[in-house]
Amino acid sequence: MGIQDIIEGKKQWRAHLARVKALPPDYQIVYKESQKYFFKVGPVDLVEGTLLSGIVDFFEEGAASGKGVLELIGDDVAAFCDDLIKDSRTYAEIYQEAESRRS
Repeated sequence: MGIQDIIEGKKQWRAHLARVKALPPDYQIVYKESQKYFFKVGPVDLVEGTLLSGIVDFFEEGAASGKGVLELIGDDVAAFCDDLIKDSRTYAEIYQEAESRRS
């Protein structure tokens, strides 16, 4: 990864954060909680994938249609997040597999 790639990545991340800040406050709160959850659980493809930008797309559509964020995702943010990554490999799974091989 070269300097240009790093600079481009930062530009994309800043643009992404600007989109998040443009969301209504309730959407921003749920997005931030989702982001924290994903950073803890660690889906392997989080950085390279489109998970976070897909959530912003989904939230922008919901906000544009006048729906509250909980109307879109339900009352359980963790369940919403789990459903999004149910087919993704996580760093937690990789760690558990490594630990079970050591035992």
